[in-house]
Amino acid sequence: MHQQATAPRARVLHVTQPVDGGVARVVSDLARAQLGAGLDVVVACPDGPLTPVLRALGANVRPWPATRSPGPGLGPEVRRLARLLEDVRPDVLHLHSAKAGLAGRLAVRGRIPTVFQPHAWSFEAVGGPVGALSLAWERWGARWASRVVCVSEAERARGVRAGVRGRWSVVPNGIDPDRFRPGDARPARAALLPGAPAGGPLVVCVGRLCRQKGQDVLLDAWDAVVRDVPDARLALVGDGPAGASLRARAPRSVLFPGAVADPLPWYRAADLVVLPSRWEGMALAPLEAMACERPVVVTDVDGARESLPPALAGPGPVPPADPAALAGAVTALLRDASLRASLGRLGRRHVLSTHDVRHTAEAIADVYRALLDGRPAPRVVPSECRESIHS
Repeated sequence: MHQQATAPRARVLHVTQPVDGGVARVVSDLARAQLGAGLDVVVACPDGPLTPVLRALGANVRPWPATRSPGPGLGPEVRRLARLLEDVRPDVLHLHSAKAGLAGRLAVRGRIPTVFQPHAWSFEAVGGPVGALSLAWERWGARWASRVVCVSEAERARGVRAGVRGRWSVVPNGIDPDRFRPGDARPARAALLPGAPAGGPLVVCVGRLCRQKGQDVLLDAWDAVVRDVPDARLALVGDGPAGASLRARAPRSVLFPGAVADPLPWYRAADLVVLPSRWEGMALAPLEAMACERPVVVTDVDGARESLPPALAGPGPVPPADPAALAGAVTALLRDASLRASLGRLGRRHVLSTHDVRHTAEAIADVYRALLDGRPAPRVVPSECRESIHS
């Protein structure tokens, strides 16, 4: 009796640089969901904290040495990626963030179905000639993406206004609400801050210490916050290029725990979570905090209003790079425990209905299926979200 042949599993190759922060969490969440759905998942990335996470999930991890920004090494990085692609032979190539999007599209040039996910546009990060070059590349490189997946309608609209002519899908970011769930702040705070005085409110900011995330603006606002709430403390959780300058100017009430493998305990320890970004696509930290029933203050950047509807905004979103407005919003929530509790409960319900990572993974799977079938990729987002896709 002949055994019936089984169809080969579709193989997806994710390429990412960076390997930490929100982009790394998106890649690991997608890898987990796609492995569970039976896909053959390969991830190419530089060595770093993402690698052991992916290997523990069962993903095939291939080393791809690459710097975070374009430079003299770009040519060798593209050639290494081209050789890796010849070896892996994926059915779908999924490129995450600007650097992988640049190297991957140069290596493939549309020869296989390619999904590019910018996770915030590169030309927002820099100005002058470098910014102009980044914008020119995104306009040119869009022809080599079968689909450009944006994490918010605002991110897509910004690309359109900038002249990027992509074949668009909007798939909002999602998080795992079974992992990010409410917990008692007291034991979390005692474990994270042993010996620290009890009683004062704790404000937490989770993110890479860099200009994009705006921790310098939060420090500018912090003096005004502690004038009104003298026992307040601030934890800037993360590491990055701005770390030394931030530490040099921070008062004693500001803590620097460094990079952490798991931000969950910090969300649970927080009375309030703040993300004062200058730009974003749709940040994960506010979604994770809301899933833990913690109120959030964010700046009015791309994706903020879509992840934080008016009923959850409290005194925000606030204008980016505005310390006075940020201090006012933070102080107002620190003074109102009942409002914080109410916003926390509403936030978790919102995440459960709109930003569950399972919805996100299924929407990405729909994009893959359409590309593999040779038909236009779907223009729908998870059913809980407003359709906002344009070609």
